[in-house]
Amino acid sequence: MRVLATVCSKGGVGKTTVTANLGGLLADAGFRVLLIDLDSQPTLSSYYDITDTAPGGAYELLATDLVDLDQIISHTAIPNLDIIVSNDHQSQLQQLLLNAPNGRFRLIGLLERFAERYDTILIDTQGARSVVLEMAVMAAHQIVSPIVPELLTAREFVRGTQGLMEELRELSQYTRFDVPPLAVLLNKMSDQLRDAREIAGSIRSMFAEGNDAGIRVLDATLVNLSAYRTAALKSLPVHRVEPTKPYRRKSPACAEQVKAVAAELYPEWAEAIQAVGATSSKKAGVGHVH
Repeated sequence: MRVLATVCSKGGVGKTTVTANLGGLLADAGFRVLLIDLDSQPTLSSYYDITDTAPGGAYELLATDLVDLDQIISHTAIPNLDIIVSNDHQSQLQQLLLNAPNGRFRLIGLLERFAERYDTILIDTQGARSVVLEMAVMAAHQIVSPIVPELLTAREFVRGTQGLMEELRELSQYTRFDVPPLAVLLNKMSDQLRDAREIAGSIRSMFAEGNDAGIRVLDATLVNLSAYRTAALKSLPVHRVEPTKPYRRKSPACAEQVKAVAAELYPEWAEAIQAVGATSSKKAGVGHVH
């Protein structure tokens, strides 16, 4: 079972959109996917229609000695895609984890119980430094950090997210847990804006292969297109909404963009990922499981 956390210390960079669409694509590729919403602004919890709502959610996962997983796992309308919703309405988890001796490492052991049910777990985190975010990082096998190609956002990434990873790396020297590798995803790109291309180039140069920070920049990018907003309004993954490129547009179809990102993050599943939609109807909203 692979655990991936979407992390950035700055809000508004598209963490939830990335998590939701990666989860939907992997589910349509035939993999058993669990989303966990750890954001205090629980957008992921309402992205997909839920057909079977569990009585509990993230709070019960982290704050109780829960044995019955069906009490916290809700089922979405997308086959193979389940979710543990964010339900810490009084923001108690932050203090609970700060007071717990295993606070930053609590999620590691808890996720082991999901291994027989799921092929991958995708964790959406809040856009601010917190012990909840640090806990998600330590529980993941890989981190993906969306960055919008804007100068202030790039500076915030270096100051915030990269700084977080460096601090956790120092902490990990005294534990048996390792900090996972981090992949930067250039999100909301625009092929038309020169500044965006220059900043994207600077970010790639900053984290070129061989850097000491343990950070790589994905080759795949996500372009800022209206199809992502349309998909969210329809509660569908974007690859179902835009499976092919519109006439005369330069940017690849949203389906191809998300497939490229997923294939880089899950290279061992690349064949199944690329096969999604190959024989299915191109009608928006009609998906199938391979």
